[in-house]
Amino acid sequence: MSASYILLLSCPDQRGIVHAVTGFLMEQGGNIVEAAQFDDKTTGLFFMRVQFDMPGGTAVALDAMAQAFEPVRARFAMKAQWFDAARPTPTVLMVSKHGQCLNHLLFRNSSGLLNLDIRAIVSNHRDFYQLAASYNIPFHHVPVTAATKPQAESRLLEIFRAEGAELLVLARYMQVLSDDLCRQLEGKAINIHHSFLPSFKGAKPYQQAHDRGVKLIGATAHYVTAALDEGPIIEQDVARVDHTMNTDTLTSLGGDTECLVLARAVKWHAEHRILLNGHKTVVFK
Repeated sequence: MSASYILLLSCPDQRGIVHAVTGFLMEQGGNIVEAAQFDDKTTGLFFMRVQFDMPGGTAVALDAMAQAFEPVRARFAMKAQWFDAARPTPTVLMVSKHGQCLNHLLFRNSSGLLNLDIRAIVSNHRDFYQLAASYNIPFHHVPVTAATKPQAESRLLEIFRAEGAELLVLARYMQVLSDDLCRQLEGKAINIHHSFLPSFKGAKPYQQAHDRGVKLIGATAHYVTAALDEGPIIEQDVARVDHTMNTDTLTSLGGDTECLVLARAVKWHAEHRILLNGHKTVVFK
């Protein structure tokens, strides 16, 4: 019986990195089943993802391997992370009144298409408590007003930490998170929005797009930062539209695109395929 693990790393680019990493894994008895690398010429940084099997491997062995890897990590000044590939990512989902993305994530996860352990759903409305119940997931109603926003965010963090969550997904949660909360969740929160930003901000973006006669609509999934809707982009997609389509058609098509884009971003995060590269991401699909 074997266990599968993932090593994610980044460091200044130099000769010998791949040789050192693969040689170390071979010496440890590992069998590499997937490997990808990227050398960013603009920043001089090297990125790598390696998935490997260890016969009879356990989480304890993984900890020991990380310790044994320390001389290699130090030699190349690496940032290195080790993961159990089979372990689902503990996750909290957030939603407001539009449940399409939420429903899509729940169905995909229950079908085995996402490697998530969804521990709670949080919403500022009660609309989807029955949907949560149908998946046996705890539902937390945390209403938000301008006056109660600090208390609401404190409650959100309390739930996130109590559930041992490692990922927060804003599945069309329509409240802007504070700068402080964004900093506390850096690299752990994914948001989805229509790709019209910043062109069509505010209410009814699809109506605005229809009024302008756009020919493309789309969606962007990104990590949440204090800069609103400007965090490192994980995934984007577009759909073509034409003059025969009304606002309802654009809204429906845009919603479908948002669902697919968010699901891909969440999947890649849960499979540890994403590395931050400054304000950008490296995604080993």
